[in-house]
Amino acid sequence: MLFHIEQTHSPQDCPYGHGGSRSLHDASVEGVEVKGIYGAFTEHVVFLLVEADDIDALHLFLAPGMRTCTAQITPVSEHSMPVAGD
Repeated sequence: MLFHIEQTHSPQDCPYGHGGSRSLHDASVEGVEVKGIYGAFTEHVVFLLVEADDIDALHLFLAPGMRTCTAQITPVSEHSMPVAGD
């Protein structure tokens, strides 16, 4: 399943110069594949698209940023909605 993740941190917790935005997640976690990372850096927001089938793996993936940022996790799909009643 694909997930769109929005990580937001405060300016005082910004990882700029201290590992950067990639320090806010652990890309080595088994079961989570990073598809893309994008930033609105002056807004202190990082957007990730990841694939995972296990919420525990996803939580481990996000663990490095738990003390410095919040994460909104939204399941996303390239499939359109099924027609009701089919």
